[in-house]
Amino acid sequence: MRPVQAELAAALRHHAIREGEFTLASGRTSNWYLDGRRLTFRGDALDLVGRAVVEALDAAGVDTFDSVGGLELGAVPVALAVARESGTRAFAVRKDAKAHGVGGRIAGPLEAGDRVVVVEDTATTGASLLAALDAVVASDLDCRVVGVSLLLDRGGTLAAELERRGVTYAPVLGAPDLGYPYGS
Repeated sequence: MRPVQAELAAALRHHAIREGEFTLASGRTSNWYLDGRRLTFRGDALDLVGRAVVEALDAAGVDTFDSVGGLELGAVPVALAVARESGTRAFAVRKDAKAHGVGGRIAGPLEAGDRVVVVEDTATTGASLLAALDAVVASDLDCRVVGVSLLLDRGGTLAAELERRGVTYAPVLGAPDLGYPYGS
């Protein structure tokens, strides 16, 4: 484990991991839960979050991108941390299209032709992350998703779907890195 991964794992254990009975967004039940926002909404953790994701992307060969974003709410602080660390722009994908103002699902400075990284705090099945990726691809901006990253992959199945889509996957940690089996 790289030093930044170990530091992130320790921070997640300290601030964000809870044990008990939980129903996940995927509908599955689990005896542990990662409340990523308990870490990513901390000002003293933003540098670590940004550094960890940028290092994971770089290790996977994604070293050039223009913007980074993901589905509101969990992905937004991750995107801002990565944008700060990498000197790129951040954006958010709304769950529902906005009917007023400029409308649409994308909020922030996503620009035509951008090379995009989609992020999330955690995923079991990856439904939220894939929804954000699909919204970027479906936008009229002709952006290309060059990578996907998240702080913690709980499920261990997202890599196959992203490979099928031709997108580089760069999770910072997997559930086993925190002592839990994938899918638990």
